[in-house]
Formats: sequence, structure tokens, C-alpha cells
Amino acid sequence: MLARAALVTRLFAILAAGAGAGLTIAALVLLHGATQVALLVPSFGASCALVFGVPASPFARPSSVIGGHLVSSAVGLVALALLGHGVAAMACGVGGAIAAMMATRTMHPPAGGDPLIIIATNAAPTFLLAPILLGTAAISLAGFIYRAAAELRSQK
Repeated sequence: MLARAALVTRLFAILAAGAGAGLTIAALVLLHGATQVALLVPSFGASCALVFGVPASPFARPSSVIGGHLVSSAVGLVALALLGHGVAAMACGVGGAIAAMMATRTMHPPAGGDPLIIIATNAAPTFLLAPILLGTAAISLAGFIYRAAAELRSQK
């Protein structure tokens, strides 16, 4: 009986994590459609995997999600401005982003890809506000709600 209860609990956690991530991405897409403000980048999918799949991870903390993406994107914008679109810009952007996240204690592995997105798309400095700040704030808020709901469920 205990094994069955543990299996049901695990299955519920898996489905809840998938639903939380999916609903968060859907909300970002729908908000983009309604506002025409970019709120989504590919690395946000991996951010949701951490925030909802392993919410106790230090990489899933709001300071890491928001800070990691902001720091990495800032480094990517600097690499783009100084080095253009080539291999050197991409290599320095990713390497610099990882070093900067380590230095600022905002390590968030999905954010390591942000410089590549910035350089490949020739992103403007406003990229820091939207989609990065607004999108990561929404992901972090959804993660907070998810963790609060999970806490309430565990208390029953």
C-alpha cells in the first residue's frame, strides 16, 4: 500500500511540474500575442524545467533565474557590441556569461545560452527588459505560486 501511495504522489508531482511549466509558457505566449511585447526566448523552456522540475535546486531560485538571465544577457550584449557576430563573440559571450554568473552567484545554466540568442538575432539593449526581465519575473512568480501550492498540498 505504501509503494502505491508513493507512486501516486510521484505521478502527481510529475504531472504538476509539467502542467506548471506548460501553463507558464502558454501564459508568456498569450501575453505576447495580446501585448506584442516579446516575452519568450528558447532558454526559458530550460528555465521552466528547473523551476518546476527541481524547485529546491539553487538554480531554480528567483535570484538565479532572473539574475542569471540578466547577467548573461548583459554579457551577450557587450560581446555583440564589441566583437560583432562571429565565433569570437559567441565564445566570449558564453564564457563571459558563465564567469559573470559565478562571480555574482546567480548561476542559472539555461541562461548560459542567452549570449548565443542575442548574437544570432542581433538583439537590441531593450532585450534586457523584454523578454529577459519580464519573462523571468513571470517564470519566477509562477514558480512561487507552484511551490506554495505544493506546500499546501503536502500539509494535507
